Amino acid sequence: MKNLDLNLLRALDVLLDEASVVGAARQLGLSPSAMSRTLTRLRSATGDPLLVRAGRHLVPTPYAADMRERVHALTREVQAVLHPHPRELDLKVLDRTFVLRANEGFLKIAAAPLMTAIMKEAPRARLRFAPKPDKDALPLREGRIDLEIGVRGASAPEIRSRLLFRDAFIGVARIGHSLFLDGDISVARYAACQHVVTSRRGAFRGPVDDALEQLGYQRTVSVVVPGFPDALEIVRQSDLVTHIPRSCLQPSPMIPQGYHA
Repeated sequence: MKNLDLNLLRALDVLLDEASVVGAARQLGLSPSAMSRTLTRLRSATGDPLLVRAGRHLVPTPYAADMRERVHALTREVQAVLHPHPRELDLKVLDRTFVLRANEGFLKIAAAPLMTAIMKEAPRARLRFAPKPDKDALPLREGRIDLEIGVRGASAPEIRSRLLFRDAFIGVARIGHSLFLDGDISVARYAACQHVVTSRRGAFRGPVDDALEQLGYQRTVSVVVPGFPDALEIVRQSDLVTHIPRSCLQPSPMIPQGYHA
């Protein structure tokens, strides 16, 4: 088994079927010279010429003709083992717990409709939402969670991803805040406010500060909280402002009365 090359089995199957080096090369996406070298390797491995010239054509030797059906059956068997057909999944009887990781903003917006949909299609399935303290992909790579929902970033080749939706940050302040009463909201007026920042890592500085700095402004961050609901509650009862993902406003139950975005 040390020197076994299953590509030779596939090549032999095609060569015996085509009885032509050029035809086999075309079917396998190889050059004729590469296919000719493969035939040489097959002849060396089997100890038989396999295909011999008869006039202007190649014909299989008695040994090759005798094993043609065996080779074809073996090739199909190998392909079936290495590339199995997916079994049809019956969601109605699916009995499994899936571990998901998402931030609290997604949970407030999507957890209820997600569970409603799952209970309709897969009533025996269960979800467990795990805490999301960071964006580390290691739990997903190690199989400790089944699905992570978050900002697209650095990943790994073995992780499959799909774009669910696009989002953007928007500023939020309480109704009656001076930002909405004294003319247009400019960058200077926004930066002059005191701010609430949401950060799971407890960081006072983020991308907004980098953007303001490029425009020549600097803001004052007065408080850092771990989640968007915390930031919104502080904003509702103070003159501080914050920024949250636009998706947090749709649907609105996440935003109690007293905010203006």
